[in-house]
Amino acid sequence: QVHLVESGGGLVQAGGSLRLSCEASGRIFLISRMGWYRQAPGNQRELVADISIGGNTNYADFVKGRFTISRDNDKNTVYLQMNSLKPEDTAVYYCTAMIAMTITGRPTNYWGQGTQVTVSS
Repeated sequence: QVHLVESGGGLVQAGGSLRLSCEASGRIFLISRMGWYRQAPGNQRELVADISIGGNTNYADFVKGRFTISRDNDKNTVYLQMNSLKPEDTAVYYCTAMIAMTITGRPTNYWGQGTQVTVSS
């Protein structure tokens, strides 16, 4: 079994910063891509940023220049540094990871339980 556990969400004023963390644990051979999605009430879940095992990153246009994704492969952890937060960034943020449990295993996408980020104006 594999588990993803997020932390670091909370309430912050507009212009402030938060840092999200997500640690993968369990039977893990390899984690290829890791990323963050978010979902606001009434909206579909959308990609925020993702990062390859080699460190190549991809960002949604609405966070470019404000958010930074990074990962620590030794700790099976991905981070999302969020700066210059806006009220429209308010959402539940979900961690995702593509994980192979064995050397021959088929990679499977796993999701965390989500962490609430609320930005007040």
